[in-house]
Amino acid sequence: MSFQRAKHKDVSLLSIGLPLALFLGGAVTIAGQLGYFEMTNRTPAGDLVESVTIPAGSLTYRADGEFYKNGFAVDGPMVDARLTRALTVMKYQVSEGEYGRCVQDGRCVPIVAAHVHGANFPATGISYDDAVSYARWLSDKTGEVWTLPTHEQMAFAAGGKFPDDALGVDPNSRNPALRWLADYERETRRKADANPVPKRRGHFGENEHGLADFAGNVWEWTSTCHRRVDLAGPRWSQEATACGIYVTVGQHRAPISSFVRDPKSGGCAVGTPPSNLGFRLVRDDRWYAGLLSRLRDRGIIP
Repeated sequence: MSFQRAKHKDVSLLSIGLPLALFLGGAVTIAGQLGYFEMTNRTPAGDLVESVTIPAGSLTYRADGEFYKNGFAVDGPMVDARLTRALTVMKYQVSEGEYGRCVQDGRCVPIVAAHVHGANFPATGISYDDAVSYARWLSDKTGEVWTLPTHEQMAFAAGGKFPDDALGVDPNSRNPALRWLADYERETRRKADANPVPKRRGHFGENEHGLADFAGNVWEWTSTCHRRVDLAGPRWSQEATACGIYVTVGQHRAPISSFVRDPKSGGCAVGTPPSNLGFRLVRDDRWYAGLLSRLRDRGIIP
């Protein structure tokens, strides 16, 4: 009887221990493949990044995208949003000097001569893909997770400087000439106000959160894909998203293809192109952000 109990106990321990050992072995293997055991010299984020923190709160802003109702273009609806946790964002757009460190490490593509102005100027002539490469380099360098902001995060960070692109035309109007005329007048003003020469950091001042130079003459990449939405009544009925074209935000919003560095060369999908393309990053403080970042870098998830 005692022999049978001992045998039963051994079998029970084996049935528990073997799957546990296999699980732990698999977890260690996956962690190794994701780079968790790589020995890397980290640089304190404060040595590379000056940031501001926007506290949690609520915000109402104009939705991004092209909106249509009854076959006619209309202004995007207003969106009520809530930031549930504090948002840490770079105070300034990434400068040429900062971007140059990534180039020196062989992780970023050099800025072409036509966009070089000086180490203390914002890095311009930057594509979405370039900005993502810098974000990955900075994340690896600091051990933190830095990413391009979403359109909504940019709205929170920009505060009172965030643009509202509404034309103010009655959405129920079936006269397209009203919107064409309003759009023509707006685009004419934008072209007349264009000032394409980048300025030194701090030239355009700060907003209420201490965020510097937003809505100057550098449009900033977001991670939000451009979309076209057909509205039906009070709800959004059909939405077509074009990832590969991303929303940039500055004096106004502009959808730009991810590979474009000079928007004046025809890379703007809708309306007046930005004067310059640059970027700033936000820090992802979610506890699982590091895992998501590693999976994304290895192409396991989009």
